[in-house]
Amino acid sequence: MHDLTLIYTLAAAFAAAWLCGLVTQRVGLSPIVGYLLAGVLIGPHTPGINGDVAIAQQLSEVGVILLMFGVGIHFHLKDLLAVRNVALPGAFGQVALATLLAIGVAGAFGWPLKSGLVLGLALSVASTVVLIRVLTDNRMMDTVHGHVAVGWLIVEDVLTVVVLILIPALASAPGDTLALGGFAWLAVLALGKLLLMSAVMLWGGARLLPWVMVQVTRLRSRELFTLTVLVMAITVAAVTYLLFGASMALGAFLGGMLIGQSPLSKQAASDILPMRDAFAVLFFTAVGMLFDPAFLLREPLLVLACLAIVLVGKPLAALLLVALIGYPARTGLVVALGLAQVGEFTFIVSSLAQQHGLLDSRGNNVLVACAILSITVNPMLFRSIDRAEALLRSLPWLWRLLNWRADQRVEGFNLRVEAAQAREGVRRAVILGYGSAGAAVDDTLRARGFETLVVDLDLSKVQEITRQGRLAIYGDAANPAVYREELEGASHLVLTLPDIGNRLQVAAAAKAANPALKVFVRAAHARERQELEQLGVAGICFEEAEAAVSLGRLILESEGVNRDAIRRQTTRIRQIYHRDHPR
Repeated sequence: MHDLTLIYTLAAAFAAAWLCGLVTQRVGLSPIVGYLLAGVLIGPHTPGINGDVAIAQQLSEVGVILLMFGVGIHFHLKDLLAVRNVALPGAFGQVALATLLAIGVAGAFGWPLKSGLVLGLALSVASTVVLIRVLTDNRMMDTVHGHVAVGWLIVEDVLTVVVLILIPALASAPGDTLALGGFAWLAVLALGKLLLMSAVMLWGGARLLPWVMVQVTRLRSRELFTLTVLVMAITVAAVTYLLFGASMALGAFLGGMLIGQSPLSKQAASDILPMRDAFAVLFFTAVGMLFDPAFLLREPLLVLACLAIVLVGKPLAALLLVALIGYPARTGLVVALGLAQVGEFTFIVSSLAQQHGLLDSRGNNVLVACAILSITVNPMLFRSIDRAEALLRSLPWLWRLLNWRADQRVEGFNLRVEAAQAREGVRRAVILGYGSAGAAVDDTLRARGFETLVVDLDLSKVQEITRQGRLAIYGDAANPAVYREELEGASHLVLTLPDIGNRLQVAAAAKAANPALKVFVRAAHARERQELEQLGVAGICFEEAEAAVSLGRLILESEGVNRDAIRRQTTRIRQIYHRDHPR
């Protein structure tokens, strides 16, 4: 009879992950929690169906390869450079502080220094999947705060790649303590090997892999294109392991970077997504299979101490670092709470460390426990950002301290704007936010003879505007104190930010500073309509209504309907929207 262990393990893993994923998604948690719990259920430490751990771990290696390959495809240096001033020092500082805390905790529980170092590095890295999920759910993905958090995580991901290189060197260092000289030499050799490998791949692979993809595309076979992407992901990872002794995860990351340079990168990322997701499920399930639930009873203090690093130590470090770098407290809160979790990269580091004898089963158990608990509570923590900000504001001395450097940056950069006065006979409009909508509004107003003043937290955009001889303020558009004086001489205020949470406070403060000011607001939903109109807002653009109008117009135009009929229908759509969402 055939050996069906592989089939049984796959069936058990996918079925358990599916059921647990449905439950966790239903209750508002990340499916990752469900996949980890699924692994616990079919693992050897719990009764019932038991999958084959060895087979699951081999399958999970494919998940690691595809995860890192996907990260490489989406890695863009320009995204990192846009927030480098805060992301680079912030991420390095947070990783260093979290690692020092973990070394202290590990030492207190009798772990060797090497194990404590690896534990700290694993706990310091947050989950990309979880961060993107909470930013998207809270409509912060396209905000400056979200960009900083994502850039911060990109730096952590790059640091993880470096850690994957250093782990073999760390394992080779003699003794249970770190002999700095010997380790430094091994680290230099490892980094030198990385540079050599990167040079070979970037010189040869950058020419070969995109060319191969173009040739396969010309065959017009979707199956062959998908197979090509899969071959590149796994083969490049295997070749780097065989030729350079580097981890397959690192090879997959570099392979993804090479594919990311191709004009076909988006299609490649789209084709590999289903396979990546499927094997990522197996990866998380395999990690869960190694977790012993009884460990929570045997080592509760160790779990609590490590969890405190993730949920308290890392967020406080991020909040303080963001404040020291000179960004407002709101940005610090988004970064701090968004990264207060651990995920896939934690397990990649842990898996490699276990292979080299730097972590034992206790290390894996504590990391899985921290992942399950931190990913479970992270969305709830993130939804408390407004309450956390209100609490900080209720302590004026602390709020001023956290915003002291940011206020200095604002004052220093905005001196020229404060000295500028509206020209005689020229109306000034203040535009809050300079995304695509803000830029379009700016063009429209300037074409009508307005002098515009832009407020944005993206320093590069503000600098570009000022280089053009126009007025711009660097600061948080959600904080009316930043531009209060400019409102006094303005005739119009346009709030174009899609995700600002305190539209009412901004509108109220603006009308208080200048009762004659005409305020126009962009809002996602109609629930704020009544309160905004009571404040005297001149106009509100509801995204839902305008999306419905635009879609209706496009459909009618494609059918050849004349302009008058289209105008009547779009008016009807707006009337229906306002009827269904009364004041």
